Parts: sequence; C-alpha cells; structure tokens
Amino acid sequence: MPYIADDHRKQFSPDELRARIPGWGADADPSDRPSVPREKLDLPTGAHWTFPDRQEPSAGRERSIEHGMLPPVFGTSAPLHGVSGAIRRYAYDHYSEGRAAHWLLLMLGDRVDAVGSHVRSLASAHPDNPITETGIFGERRHRPISSRFGQRRADVKHAWMDPIIVAGPWVLAGIAVVSVVKRVARRR
Repeated sequence: MPYIADDHRKQFSPDELRARIPGWGADADPSDRPSVPREKLDLPTGAHWTFPDRQEPSAGRERSIEHGMLPPVFGTSAPLHGVSGAIRRYAYDHYSEGRAAHWLLLMLGDRVDAVGSHVRSLASAHPDNPITETGIFGERRHRPISSRFGQRRADVKHAWMDPIIVAGPWVLAGIAVVSVVKRVARRR
C-alpha cells in the first residue's frame, strides 16, 4: 500500500492494522507477552513524593533553552569557570540543542579548557608528559603496525593526524617559550 500524505489522520482498528502490517500488535495481548509474569506495575516504590524535592541551583547553572526548568537533581562536580565556562554559558543561553552552533561552541569550550589545563601544567612543578600520555610505549609492545592494516579499522584513516593533534600544541608552546626567552635575553 503506498504512503499518502494525508493518510496519517485516519484511525484504523487493531484488526485492520493486523491485516495490513505483519506482526502488528504481537505484544498487545498480555497473555502473549513473555515479560508479563515478571512485569508488575502495582508494586510500592517507596517514594514519599510524587515529584522529588528540588536541589537548590547554584549561580550560573547551565540549562538548555528547550527545558523550562532544571531537573530535580543535577550534577555539580565540574562547575563552569573561566573563558571556557563563558563560551559554554553562551552556547546554552543562545542556541538550542538541535543546532550545530550549540555543540560546536561546547566543543570550543572544551578545547579552550584543555589549552588552559596545558598552560597550568607547564606552570606547575610537574608538567604533563605528552609522550607517555599518548600511550606510544604501549603501542610498541602490542603489534603497532600489523594491528592497523588489513583489519578495516576506522582510525587508520585519521592516524596521520594524531601526531599533529597531540604534539602540535606542545611544539607551538615550546616555540612560544623559546621566543619569549630570546626577547627577554635581548633586552638584558
């Protein structure tokens, strides 16, 4: 039967649907459903409320514009902060979750946060080690070449970018540090 645009407004009886669609209503009869002996909807839940007590929202809590309110309970383990937090707040305040701009801004906020973490790491007494954190030494012991070819792995297509993405920020940071040191040395 061909689809007709206005056909969706018609109401069909269950018998008509069973005749038109093979298998329609297979689980409509509770006696035919395998989960019915275990499925009990009248058990006490133990809840003393119909709507749970609301958690007090902290200042600046992000909420999508699609939702009228925050859920009753929400996570607060990583509150928004700094420039990355401002970018994320802008994404939540101005764009729907169905828009690419919302997600692109959230990813930009993540990248800004990652750069900030790298800068804080370089300023600390124990900076990150980009070589060991990539897992390159583990690769050496687990067939790094043969595991990539002939296996139809999706990551092989972008593997050439991995060194640029991983080492690129560190190389740029090193160049920046060397240029700052040279300028300071010239002034003295």
